[in-house]
Amino acid sequence: MTNKNSCGVYGFRFSEPDRLPLCNLFAVGHEVVTDSSYHWNGMDRTDGPLLLFQYTVDGQGIFETEQESLRIGSGRAFLTEIPGNHRYYHPGDSLPWEFYFLLFRPQPLLPLWEDIKKKLGAAPGIAPGSRPIRILRDIAHEAHAGRISDPYIASSLLHQFMMELGRLSSSGARSETEWPAAVRESVKFIEAHYSSMIGQEQLAGKMGLSKFHLLRTFSKYVGLTPNEYLNRIRIERSVELLRTTGWSIEAIAVQVGYSSGSYYIKVFQKLTGQTPGSFRSGNGGLNYSRLFF
Repeated sequence: MTNKNSCGVYGFRFSEPDRLPLCNLFAVGHEVVTDSSYHWNGMDRTDGPLLLFQYTVDGQGIFETEQESLRIGSGRAFLTEIPGNHRYYHPGDSLPWEFYFLLFRPQPLLPLWEDIKKKLGAAPGIAPGSRPIRILRDIAHEAHAGRISDPYIASSLLHQFMMELGRLSSSGARSETEWPAAVRESVKFIEAHYSSMIGQEQLAGKMGLSKFHLLRTFSKYVGLTPNEYLNRIRIERSVELLRTTGWSIEAIAVQVGYSSGSYYIKVFQKLTGQTPGSFRSGNGGLNYSRLFF
């Protein structure tokens, strides 16, 4: 049961200099609404420009755009811009709608926001125990306790929330433990046979799936195509060989599964920003022991 004492809406109007790249938190709230008097029309708002993230804990609300009308039930969020052609409201039944929300200024977070919406959609389902939602609750708790006392604290909390939401959108909304068995087995196969794999057709055959089904499912859960994941594994392994052996670039390329040194160099440079030779010598950059993708 919700503790009504924990509910509230908290606004922030810090006067940070515009030249500083701080994230501008406008408001955070934890509310329980019970009737249709709760109704917001994005075209009538005068407090924008703002970005809104709202997450349902219990009950449900309605989020409408020009294209669709969605019921935002427990474990589901919606992301929208203010002003905008949308509205969201309590459906008018007897059930309370409990939710958390964040309102913040678009800059400097707008490009990340747009990327997140592109990947997750405007009304994604997000697990209540996920890091973005835990941080959202923490922000509301900190506001309720009066501990968001300056623009740097506000910016830090909002930035952390957006980074975790971006991470979730880029890595897939599900953790590895929630991947389908076929995806987990595909990852294991790639990691065990990266040096001899021919491509996605071979992997699909091993998994007993069509190439299209494998590509769609793998990309949905892993956030990369099988070929992209394979290239990252090969480049990671090649970094170890560049650091620990005196093998030629051609020999390392063959060892990790590439048919030619020239193609290996092309992939390596695309993923790391430098050639295998410059990486090995350390010229013009840090002397990495390992690269993470």
